[in-house]
Amino acid sequence: MMSHGFKSSKKDFTFGPWTVTASKNHIMKSKDIERLGEELNMPSLPEMLFGDNVLRIQHLDGYGIEFNAIDALKRVNNMEDYVKVAWAQEWLESRADSDVSKEVVRPFDWTYTTDYRGTLIGESLQIKVTKTTERINMEKLKAREHIMFFEEILLFEDELHDHGVSMISVKIRVMPTSFFLLLRFFLRVDGVLIRINDTRLYYENGSDHMLREFTTRESRMSELKNLPVALYTDPNEIAQYLTLKLTECEKLELPVSQPQTDLPETIH
Repeated sequence: MMSHGFKSSKKDFTFGPWTVTASKNHIMKSKDIERLGEELNMPSLPEMLFGDNVLRIQHLDGYGIEFNAIDALKRVNNMEDYVKVAWAQEWLESRADSDVSKEVVRPFDWTYTTDYRGTLIGESLQIKVTKTTERINMEKLKAREHIMFFEEILLFEDELHDHGVSMISVKIRVMPTSFFLLLRFFLRVDGVLIRINDTRLYYENGSDHMLREFTTRESRMSELKNLPVALYTDPNEIAQYLTLKLTECEKLELPVSQPQTDLPETIH
């Protein structure tokens, strides 16, 4: 699946007090995957796992947010098989001709569904997350603004034993006045369902906060059967047809930097 000419790459882009770092690395080696599986208490991990891929947005003062595969996997349910529980009939029918349903493995969510929304970073200063009713102004984002930096990074992908796809990727675009990021988890279990978990992150220059919106959209395949099959494989196209199940909006409040003042040395 990987091209032989693959080279690891690391790009940094600085705008104002912020730096975006986009690191793309090789697929994780199987011995590292095994060790991680034990750590996360999961019987198997995605076949294409980019454990060293990361997209990070960091302020000069050290705080920020990053997106990486391992933290995304930590949000996967390692105790129960979501699809088998929620969609038992479709699940069994879709697997009638395969051995998967006969395998007795410890139950875990083999679809790798994750509600990961990013990892806050920072030592002394950290972003504070609060609930909000404020929404990202999507109309504003449609305005044609010069894109100074764009990057897309895949965190993991799995073909679910040829029964569909589960993948999560993150992309960012930086404009002169703002940046916008989309972290998307896309799941298609053939014959059963399609689900998209999106995390959108928006920041306007000079603002004291970022806005983060998390949505879950999901529909059974039976509800989508009037659509052209080609749409099933295209997250951008199918998203608008899926039922919105959840929206959560948060304000990521930026810490106020303490100005460095030269204090007179204390005399002991």
